[in-house]
This record gives sequence, structure tokens and C-alpha cells, in this order.
Amino acid sequence: MRASQRLDRLAITADEDTLIADAGLLLPAVLGQRLGLPELLDARVSAGAHPAEKCLTVIHSALAGGDCIDDVDALRAGATEAVLGHRVAAPSTVGTFLRSLRWGHARQLDGVGRELLARAARAGALDASPAGPFVVDIDATLVETYGLAKRGGAQVMRTGRRGYHPILAVAAGTGDVLHARLRRGRTNDASGAPAFVTETISRIRAAGVTGPMVLRADTGFYLADVLAACTRAGVGFSLGARMKGRMRGQIADLDDSAWTSVPYFEPGAAVAEIGWLAFDQTGARRGHWRGNGTWVRLIVRRTPTPPGLRDPEQAALFPTFEYHPFITDQPGDPVELDRFHRGHAEVELAIRDLKYGLGLNHLPTKSFAGNHAWLVLQTLAHNLGRWTARLGDLAASPRQTIKTLRRRILAVPARLVRHAHRLVLRLPRRWPWVDQLTDALARLRALPGPAG
Repeated sequence: MRASQRLDRLAITADEDTLIADAGLLLPAVLGQRLGLPELLDARVSAGAHPAEKCLTVIHSALAGGDCIDDVDALRAGATEAVLGHRVAAPSTVGTFLRSLRWGHARQLDGVGRELLARAARAGALDASPAGPFVVDIDATLVETYGLAKRGGAQVMRTGRRGYHPILAVAAGTGDVLHARLRRGRTNDASGAPAFVTETISRIRAAGVTGPMVLRADTGFYLADVLAACTRAGVGFSLGARMKGRMRGQIADLDDSAWTSVPYFEPGAAVAEIGWLAFDQTGARRGHWRGNGTWVRLIVRRTPTPPGLRDPEQAALFPTFEYHPFITDQPGDPVELDRFHRGHAEVELAIRDLKYGLGLNHLPTKSFAGNHAWLVLQTLAHNLGRWTARLGDLAASPRQTIKTLRRRILAVPARLVRHAHRLVLRLPRRWPWVDQLTDALARLRALPGPAG
């Protein structure tokens, strides 16, 4: 009760122009300048005047925790512009900008992301020479919307909800978003996937990754054209397979001696391998022949079926197990390849960060191109946050979320003062991570500027 009485005596005024609520945004802003992001946006995006200011406003708002257009207004309070390096656009300006975009402008933003990835790789933010192959995870996600006027998002999806169905490519281990493409809600997982895979591989090669590369994906991308795209580009693959037809029969006919137990999984789990001729049937589209198929390694993991999930009609065929097949061209032991393929699930961590750490949980405009631009800007914010933590030595682990970076570094309050003809950012005396922040700032300022 005494504490409550003291709070009642606390007076409030709103007359301070030098306070900054998210002074740690200085770090990703400095990194963006070192990578030449403002100039890149102004040079590549031809929509309206000062596109860099509007795009950077969305990016920095997302890093500060804003997940809608109106949230950019928080960056206009106090002296926040001083740590961002650009004028902060008003919410109405950002909204008008996004709604004015056409598909060509959205593709220009894709080009910005491609070039920024290459520059980040040259700065050492991207592991372009990993010990093993460079692994790319492809996955799709559903972004629910509620408005009936949203182009491409008004139809009901298979989940019974309305929204969009973007596809993303993520670097395994680091969680960097390598490419993203917005699709309408009523879209199959693999729709446009072959072209997306080809473009993603091109972006990675342009970033300086010249060594072996492996593409991982789940059963939604089990498509002959996806496999062909990997083969043309000289990229390995590990693709979840749809178990139907003769595949189902061959797996059921495997003898118990063909299965090898998996020690790191649940009791009773085992792995087996079959030589498999994939995609050797006539294509359904236009009656074209797909070719003679491709010989691959078909690896299957079986796990005991929980008693409550057994299907009585299939009890004779699958009395005790569930089966999870995938195809690959990678060498090695089937047990280790199964472990490698299951690592694809880590892509969900990056998607979760985009949705719940940034602003991808909804797409704000009626314009399809504007929503695609919003998607690309969220991925740029995501990558800037991860690169800032990596180059600034701020990440405790590769899986550190943007929420952790924001709580410790980006959200530090400060006061902007002028001293000896210089602007000084005064941070709290006992902020627990102030030394990490200042050390990271020194590392980022030491980075060379963009080479081109």
C-alpha cells in the first residue's frame, strides 16, 4: 500500500526532446550504412521520392518491435532520428508508399536483397566457406489475414482461413533469409518452387558461395521440377518424399533385417535404404513425359505408431509403425543422413522469428506488390539483426532470437546531448549489456564500406 501511495505522487510531463527509447538501433543502422543499404535502396527502387527513407523506416521499426504501419510513429518521438541516420517517414507516408508499389518495384526490392546478401558475405556476415556443404532450407508458411479486399489473400485456404502463402529460403545454422517470395493464399506448397530454387541458388552463388551446396525441403516440394532445378545447378538435395503407390508397397515389403535402429530417436525407431527411380511416370500436366526418372537414394525412418493413432483399415499393412521417407543424392550412412534431413525443422525457428519477433504475422496493405515489399523489408530487418549480432559478437548462440537482441541491445534508452561541439549518446550507468553494445559499435564502425 505504501508503494501505491508513492506512485500516486509521481507527476508526468512530456517535454523532453533528447530522449531515445531504442538507442541500440544505432548498431544495425551503422551496419546498414557500412553495407551501403541507403544508397542501394535509392539507386534500385524507383517508386516515388526518397524510397530509402521509407524502406529504412519500416526496417528499423520492425527491429524496434513494430509489427504494423502505425508503429513507425514510435521512431518519430524524441531524438531517435539521430541514431538512425535518416529522416523517419510518417505512418501515412509509409502506407501511401506501400500501396503505390507495383510488381516491378517489388522485384526491385528483391534485387536490393540480392546485392545486400553479397555485400554482407564480403563483410564476413555470411559463412560462405563452411566446413561441410552450404545447406539451404526451403519452406512455406501461412500468413493469416482478415480483410476481404486484399489481393491474393481473400480466398479461403485449405486451413479454412484467409491469407497468403509465402515461400522462404533460409541458410541452415545461421537462420539468414536468403530469398523470399509472396504467393496468394490458395497456392500449393510447391507452386513456383522450381523457379524460386533456381533464383535462390543464383543469389547464393553471387554472394560468393562456390563450394558444395545442398537443398533441404519437406514433402510439399517433392516435385520432379525441383529435383531438375537442383541437378541443373549442380546442387545436392534432401527432399521429403510422398509415400504412395509402389513406394508404399516396397517399404512394406522390407525385411526386419534391412532396418537399422536409431539410437538418438525414440525407442523402436529405425532407418532403412532403398534404391529408387524417382519421377519416372507420365506427367499429369498436358500429358508430357517427364523422362526416364532419376535414380536416388530413398531413405525411410520408421517410428512406432501410438496406439490411439492406428488406422484399423491399414492395420494389416502398417500394424505398428509410421514411415517418413526422403530422397537424397548425398553420400554417407543412412542413419546420419536421416539426422541431417531432420535438421530441416530448424527453418521453423527463422519463420517464428519473422512472425513473432518482427512484423510478418500479418501483411498490412490491399496491394499484393505492397505486401510482397513488406515481406522483403521484414527479411532485410531479420538479416540486419542477425548480421549485427554476428559481426558485433553479440550472439550467445546462432539461434539467438531478435527478441533477445532487442531486449539487451536495441531497446536501451539514452539521452542525446551536445558536448564540445559533438553529439554524445548518454546510456544508463548500470545497463547490464552496455559494454557489449559499445564493443559491437566499435567492430561495426571498423568494417570497410561497400565495394560496389
